[in-house]
Amino acid sequence: MDFIQVKGVSKAYAEHQALRDVSLTVPEQSIFGLLGPNGAGKTTLIRIINQIIEKDQGEILVKGQPLAPEHIAIIGYLPEERGLYKKMKVGDQLLYLAQLRGLTKKQAMEQIRYWFKRFEIADWWGKKVEDLSKGMAQKVQFISTVMHKPKLIILDEPFSGFDPVNAELIKDEILELRRQGATIIFSTHRMESVEQLCDHVGMIHKSQLVLNGSKEEVKKQYSKNVFTLHYLGEDPTLDGIEIVGQDSENGEFKQAAIKAPAGTNPNDLLRQLIDKVEVHGFREEVPSMNDIFISIVKEDQA
Repeated sequence: MDFIQVKGVSKAYAEHQALRDVSLTVPEQSIFGLLGPNGAGKTTLIRIINQIIEKDQGEILVKGQPLAPEHIAIIGYLPEERGLYKKMKVGDQLLYLAQLRGLTKKQAMEQIRYWFKRFEIADWWGKKVEDLSKGMAQKVQFISTVMHKPKLIILDEPFSGFDPVNAELIKDEILELRRQGATIIFSTHRMESVEQLCDHVGMIHKSQLVLNGSKEEVKKQYSKNVFTLHYLGEDPTLDGIEIVGQDSENGEFKQAAIKAPAGTNPNDLLRQLIDKVEVHGFREEVPSMNDIFISIVKEDQA
């Protein structure tokens, strides 16, 4: 079932069209990567889902029901622009924010203790936010986003300010939240994070949706049917098969990049190659999300 359905949503600011007839679906209990260059319209869509701003036209459904004020209670939002009170102590701030989200003081304390223990920051209670590093403050903001156990978590550049160790920690927490049943919309420019985390992706470019589907479907769509072959023997010649790159490695071993017609079954291709050469390695060159992102943006600029 889809947790979020965006249907024909448009939004304009004066002379600027931020979103134009955008439709996409976010499957329940998935991690959905919302991608796009700066200024594409991602943040506008996120703010509409969060009911910070109103759409001009279109419809947004939450589990089949029109988006309504009561849905705010089931959303946790981590904005790219952080919003902690710098003069407040960490513990007092989290307690305050949790109670704003509807938790009792007892429930809030239980959640704060849980996350302090999980992040090994028990001694942070009395620290002021202004005394924290960017990465430390980011941890506090992440906790404030998920304390009330939201069913929909929206993360806008959640790894900003983290070193690799803490980025890995947050990545593991995002995966755990998904395992516990949360649906997560994840907006980022870090394509390696998309590769590691996302089940589905949607890309907005120049206010319009240009990509939407499972990560595997998207990669298949942009596959160029190129296979890398490591082999011994004479260069293979097959009907309809083009060798687009070739070199030798380790002396007698050879490597070739082979372009096959669209729809070619890799097993059939491999069987044909085995009859021609001694195969030592064979793999399809699947495009990365980074390759796909760049190709879409560059194609539009051409």
